[in-house]
Amino acid sequence: MADNRHAAPAAGGSQGEFLGHPKGLYVLFMTEMWERFSYYGMRALLIFYLTQHWLFSDGKASIIYGAYTSLVYITPVLGGYLADKYLGQRKAVLFGAILLTCGHILMAFEGTGGQGDPTINIFWLALSFIIVGSGFLKANISVIVGQLYSLTDVRRDGAYTIFYMGINVGAAIGTLVAGYLGQTYGWKYGFGAAGFGMFLGLLVFIWKTPLLMGRGESPNPEKLAQRIGGVLKLEWLLYLLSVASVGLIWTLIQYQGVVGWLLMGSGVVLLGYVLVVAITKLTPQERDRIFAVVFLIALQPLFWGLFEQAGSSLNLFTDRYVDRAGVPASIFQSLNPIYIVLFGPVFAWLWVFLGKRGLEPSTPAKFGIGIVQLGLGFLVLVGGAHMVGLNMATPVVFIFLIYLLHTTGELCLSPVGLSAMNRLAPKHMASLIMGAWFFATAGGNFVGGLIAQATGGGHAGGTDLAKESVLQVYTTIGLVAIGVGVAVMVIAPLVKRLMHLDTLKDSELAGYEEMGEAQSPGMHPELETKPRPSQP
Repeated sequence: MADNRHAAPAAGGSQGEFLGHPKGLYVLFMTEMWERFSYYGMRALLIFYLTQHWLFSDGKASIIYGAYTSLVYITPVLGGYLADKYLGQRKAVLFGAILLTCGHILMAFEGTGGQGDPTINIFWLALSFIIVGSGFLKANISVIVGQLYSLTDVRRDGAYTIFYMGINVGAAIGTLVAGYLGQTYGWKYGFGAAGFGMFLGLLVFIWKTPLLMGRGESPNPEKLAQRIGGVLKLEWLLYLLSVASVGLIWTLIQYQGVVGWLLMGSGVVLLGYVLVVAITKLTPQERDRIFAVVFLIALQPLFWGLFEQAGSSLNLFTDRYVDRAGVPASIFQSLNPIYIVLFGPVFAWLWVFLGKRGLEPSTPAKFGIGIVQLGLGFLVLVGGAHMVGLNMATPVVFIFLIYLLHTTGELCLSPVGLSAMNRLAPKHMASLIMGAWFFATAGGNFVGGLIAQATGGGHAGGTDLAKESVLQVYTTIGLVAIGVGVAVMVIAPLVKRLMHLDTLKDSELAGYEEMGEAQSPGMHPELETKPRPSQP
C-alpha cells in the first residue's frame, strides 16, 4: 500500500522538501532562531541591567521587566489582525524583523548609567522598537509554519516541535554569548551581539523568502495597493502608523501601572469579540472548538506568570543565593533552551510512540501535566535551599533541577498549544487566535512581574530573612500550580469533547475524513486511504 501521508498540496511537493519537511520550514526556523538569539540574549541581561546600570530597585525593576515582556506578547494581537486583514503574514514578519533590528541596535547605547542619565530615553526607545517589532513577527511567523501543512498532515506537530527547537537553539546561544559578554566585558557588548543576531535573522528571511512557496501573502493585495486620499498606499500608511506607535509604547513602558489596566481591559474586549464571533457566526462544532481554545488560552497567564520568574526573581536569586562557582548568573538562563533542544526530540518521539498505541494524553491533559511539573520545580528548589540551611548558599544542582522540571512542563504546553491554536481556529481567525494565545502569555508575563515584586528579588541587605521570603512565595505558587494542574487533568476529557477532533476535515486532502487526537502525531495507513465514519 502506498504511503500518501505527505501527498498534500499545501506542502509544496517533494521538490520543495528537505528531510521530509518543506524547505520553507527551515527558513522560518533560521529566522526565528536569530530573533530568539537577540531576544533571549537581551532578556538574560535585562534584570541586571535595570538594577546594576540604571539603578532601579528590585521591585521596580521586576515591574519594568514584567511590563516589557507583557507588551512583547500583547502586540501580536494587533499584528495578527493587520496580517489577517491586510498585509499577510510574510510582509508582517519582514516589517517586524526590521523594527526588531533597530531596537536591538539601540540597546547598545548604554550611557553612563543611573536614572538621571538622559541616555535612558534611548533605552526606553529601544524597548519600544522591540515591542512593536515583536507584534508583527511573533504570531505571524508561527502562522506561516501552519500554512506549510494541511490540517490533517501527520507532520504538523513534528513541524512545530522542529520550529520550537529553532527558537531554543537561538535562545541558548544568545543567552550564552550576550550574557557572558554583557556581564564580563560590558553591557554594550552583550546587547550589541544581540543586535547583530537579529540582523542575521532579517537577512535570512529576505534571502530565502521564495522557499515559502507563496505562503503568508496578503489576503487582499488590491486593497493594500489602494491609495488613501490619492497619495499614499494603504500598505505604507500601515507601516507609518506602526512606526508612530513606537512613541505610544515609549510612554507606556515608563508607566507600568497603565500596562496592567491595558491588559485587563484589552483582555475583556478580545475575549468578548472571540466569543461573540463564535456564537453568532460559526457552526456549532466550530463554536465548541473556540470554547476549547478559550479554555486552553485561559491557562496561559498562570503558567507563564510562574515560568517567567526565570528572567526576574529566579535570576536574582541565582545571583545572590546560589553557589555558582564564579559563573555569571545570566548564563543559567541558557539551561531552559538547552534542555528543550535536548528533550524536544524525546517528547516528539514520545507523543508518536504513545499516539500509535492510543495512549497519548489529550491536549488539555498535556496542559495539566505541564502545570504540575511547573509547581514541582519551585518545590524542589525550596526543598534544596532548606536542606542545606538558609545561611548556606543553595547548591547549584537545584537550579539545574528547577529549570529541568520547568522545561519538561513547557514541552507539554507551549508547542502543543501552538499546534492546537492553528488546528482548531477557523482559517479566517487563524492569526487572531494565535495573537490571543500570545496575548494571554502577555498577561502571564505581567503577573510574573507582580510575583517577582512580591519576592523583592530576594534582596534586603542579603539577609537570610530576605531569602526565606522568596522561598515562602515559591512554596505558595508551587502548591497552587500543582492544584490547578491536577484539576485540569480531571476535566480534560470534557474539553477534548469540545474539540470535535473526530470531524476535523481538510478539504484539500481527499480521503481524510477524521483526525482523532491519538492519531494526530502518527496516523495509521488505513486512515490515509479511505474515510472512516464519524464517531458520535
